[in-house]
Amino acid sequence: MAAFTQSTAKIACWNLAGYHGLTDDRLDRQAEGLGLLDAEVVVLVEINPESALQYLRQRLLKKGIDYHASIIPQTSRLKIGFLYKDGVVVDNPRLLDGSDLGVSDKRKAYIANVTIGKFDFQLIAVHLKSGRGKAEQQFRDDQCKIIGAYITRQRAASREDILLLGDFNMIPGQDVSNFHHLGGDDLMDFISSWDSQDGISHILPKGRANLLDGFAISRNFSTEYIRGSLRVFPMHWAMDIGREAFRADVSDHLPFVASFRIDRSRD
Repeated sequence: MAAFTQSTAKIACWNLAGYHGLTDDRLDRQAEGLGLLDAEVVVLVEINPESALQYLRQRLLKKGIDYHASIIPQTSRLKIGFLYKDGVVVDNPRLLDGSDLGVSDKRKAYIANVTIGKFDFQLIAVHLKSGRGKAEQQFRDDQCKIIGAYITRQRAASREDILLLGDFNMIPGQDVSNFHHLGGDDLMDFISSWDSQDGISHILPKGRANLLDGFAISRNFSTEYIRGSLRVFPMHWAMDIGREAFRADVSDHLPFVASFRIDRSRD
């Protein structure tokens, strides 16, 4: 496995909008966008069918971008997985028991130990319950309590960095209780709420949009994060298509991407 020679690496997350299934045509466009994103690690949610992840990997390989793929079967038809480049080390991928609240069509959090250069961290990828009503927010509260309790235990046991990212289905300033429970006892720093100049990641019909996707790092110890680097990647602009066409043909979400120092470790 090749070692990294650069001093920084990009980590991204993206919702593929696979609720109704991902066709080959849509996956071809998504592979085009992922090639432009060109991150070392890309967390993907709403993978449907599960084979779509390998399809994307093969399409990217034809573009000269060699990714490995990691995915664990879940009872939900919408899966969570990620792509990572040669040189990234991934150990002990697993699902967080109970984080789907025992509901078969919801998603468990996906966890793995990841090392890029000298930067090692625990990756927690999530796709929380969608919806803006009280019942949906309460369901997310309960999911966030389980994930937040896990993070609290991890922080008590180790100074290892934690990256929490994916489709939170939480809007900053509205879903206050969700953020409170997910962040544990002030342990997670939601950089997507304050260290990004972009206010949208989810494209809605008729030009409306909001910020549903999230990116958080463990507080105090995650000095490898390069402040100001987090942004919503304008994939529609990079692909030279309009936002509405992107929503129709590629995804109704735009990716988050952030940069980290990988030439040092301060755990």
